[in-house]
Amino acid sequence: MATSDTLERLEATIAARREADADSSYVAKLHARGLNKIAQKLGEEATETVIAALVEDRTALVGEAADLMFHLLVLLSAKDIPLADVLAELDRREGVSGIAEKASRTS
Repeated sequence: MATSDTLERLEATIAARREADADSSYVAKLHARGLNKIAQKLGEEATETVIAALVEDRTALVGEAADLMFHLLVLLSAKDIPLADVLAELDRREGVSGIAEKASRTS
């Protein structure tokens, strides 16, 4: 199974649960609490991912990376940005040096 299939299924699940009952859906609960809470959770997961990379084992890092990706998709959903837009941007950058790509954003 392709990675993008997994992410696309997760994106669809998140979209379906946005308007669910906040008592029965974590995604709905996050959306009900607003963009600031969603962004805060993404930041927390990013920090936990960094900590796992530095001081924990592989299993912990894999789990934290999954949490990070999930919360990123929740944030993108809250901003009505489809995963396809992010993947298209990654495709656009493919084959371009990271240094050159970053320099093009600041000029």
